[in-house]
Amino acid sequence: MEPMKSRMKRTFRPPTNNKNPFDGRSNIKVEDMEIRPGGMLVQKRNSNSNQINPVPIPTIKVKVKYGSSTHQICISSQASFGQLKKILAEHTGVHHQDQKLIYKKKERDSKDYLDIVGVKDGSKIRLIEDITSRERRCLEMLKSAHLEKVSKSLKQINLEVDKLSVKVIALEATKSRGEKVEESDVDSLIEMLMNKLVLLDGIVAEGDLKLQKGVQEKRVQKYIETLDMLKLQKSKENRKESQIPMQKQENSTGKMPILMQKKPVSTKQKKETEQMPLQQQQQHQKQKILRHSETFVITTKWETFD
Repeated sequence: MEPMKSRMKRTFRPPTNNKNPFDGRSNIKVEDMEIRPGGMLVQKRNSNSNQINPVPIPTIKVKVKYGSSTHQICISSQASFGQLKKILAEHTGVHHQDQKLIYKKKERDSKDYLDIVGVKDGSKIRLIEDITSRERRCLEMLKSAHLEKVSKSLKQINLEVDKLSVKVIALEATKSRGEKVEESDVDSLIEMLMNKLVLLDGIVAEGDLKLQKGVQEKRVQKYIETLDMLKLQKSKENRKESQIPMQKQENSTGKMPILMQKKPVSTKQKKETEQMPLQQQQQHQKQKILRHSETFVITTKWETFD
């Protein structure tokens, strides 16, 4: 028996040569190896394609029972359960995401390989449809379709608002040049922009699409406010044009007669009146009163003078 010290001095010495550790299999390289889920170091599945004489991968036939029917599926022995699910989707009509494959009383993951878990030619596998997964997938599909529809609607409204914005800017430029802006054009643009607001109000969006919707709403409201200002300015101008000086307008229409000024009595007329007899003066005064006023009451009781 060797002493303890001598045994402790013995150490493992790595091989001095640079030989590949897989010298026993000269055709296998380190880069051609892979680690399987169970921790086993095996040759890569696609490494055979690089070899001069690749070893053919055997094809197996498995029996998959779904409900009351049984399907015979031919598949590569090195295929995954996910690949098997896609083949079964064509035979059963069950979406591959809604399938549960049971082998040896255990559900197998889509990433598991058939040969690793022991599936052989003639093995039996049971297929169960996952109702919860199907409902969840349907909800996701509906949500995705809704988001796509909302996105398309917002893009379409954005293009239409772009076209209307060009017309709004053109009206602003016309007004700034002092040219006449037709009120009918302004009303038409306001109506079209209001219709876009109604469409935006009917869109239900979340997240980024909701932010895009809010931006479009503010944009449309801004254009409507601009058109309202143009319409208000046009209304003020129309009122100013209708306010002609009152006296000039009334004289031209003849609605209100111009007040007549009292003409001064000439000296000649005054002398002629003084030279008239008293009775003629009174008669002249009577005629004068009748000409200038219809409100006076005329009587024949004249005052006599001594």
